Amino acid sequence: MRTISVIFLCILTSFGMLIHAQQQNRSYEFEKDYPVFLDKIKSELTYPMAWGNSAITDFEEWRQKGREIVFDAMLTPPPPSTEYQLEVLATQQRSGYEARKIRFNLTEYSRVPAYLLVPDGEGPFPAIVLLHDHGAHFSIGKEKVIKPFDVDSLTIADSEQWIEKCYVGQYPGDYLASQGYVVLAIDALFWGERGRKEGVNYDSQQAISCVFDMLGRSWSGFVGYEDIYSADFLASLPEVDANKIGSMGFSMGGYRSWMLSALSDRVKAGAAICWMTTTDYQLSSLYGKGKGDSNYANVLPGLRNYMDYPHIASLACPKPMLFFNGTSDKLFPVLAVEDAYSTMHHVWDSQSVGNQLKTMLWDTPHVCNRNMQSEVLSFFNAYLK
Repeated sequence: MRTISVIFLCILTSFGMLIHAQQQNRSYEFEKDYPVFLDKIKSELTYPMAWGNSAITDFEEWRQKGREIVFDAMLTPPPPSTEYQLEVLATQQRSGYEARKIRFNLTEYSRVPAYLLVPDGEGPFPAIVLLHDHGAHFSIGKEKVIKPFDVDSLTIADSEQWIEKCYVGQYPGDYLASQGYVVLAIDALFWGERGRKEGVNYDSQQAISCVFDMLGRSWSGFVGYEDIYSADFLASLPEVDANKIGSMGFSMGGYRSWMLSALSDRVKAGAAICWMTTTDYQLSSLYGKGKGDSNYANVLPGLRNYMDYPHIASLACPKPMLFFNGTSDKLFPVLAVEDAYSTMHHVWDSQSVGNQLKTMLWDTPHVCNRNMQSEVLSFFNAYLK
């Protein structure tokens, strides 16, 4: 019996060695979900439309051409609504401001729910387009940044847990409204009340992104266009000073904020918290956090053939811009952030407006805490009041 066991063990060992040898000899093109020629492709990304790389030497001409390239990558836009048909669904008086639950036509496709916070007193007031994060959490959107009301208890609990996790217990929208700002927050497409009929499903990001691509559209592009339209809507309100509109966001909201600032003249100053990197670091076997479904929401086809993230953000120059990141943020390593910040400072400095760009690394993880929010308020007060 022991002899049989030994023979069987030898057979298994030999079989295992054969499989290992076959694996060693087998050809493959991907490792850890990266193509094996990743570094070769990255070396070919020369970013010819970055400021300083481009043959265009007039800065305003470069900005306009850069915008055109980004819009081309965003593909066909949703048609903007010609009539907002604003509807106030409910109101709630808060300390120093009124919270309004509203609905309006954002595009010819979508009538969207939103929260609008309006300070007490005589307007018009400066205003903020407040952009929520991704967070792999789709059950709420606008409720991630503004305290909800006229909703069910599950939504309230969901919101409160998210605010504690990401904002250390302080709703940034309510904080800004209490300091004299009109604040607008909508659900981005696929979040909150604009999600799936069948309910939340993380893996559906791939499917919806694919559907948009097959239709000659871009899901990420749609989100970006809708943010631009949101700023236009905000500017149309009698309570708002259309010349004093800013944008703010955390995480994917930070990405949305600097994209909006780069692409819309409505926005006069922007704050982006915890979203800045470079493609070289993002797609890196050592530092990379760029793989996975959560990036479908910020992928624009072909754009890396022209510009990287900090080059696109630099289209906001010479506007005042604020960028914060955390030193222990696992999504954005410090080296990547510093590299991107350096690129942007070069652009602002080249236009003699280096004092208009504020960048800072905080001793924090991936959060937008109360001290950060206080600094953002001071930033907006300096440029929008």
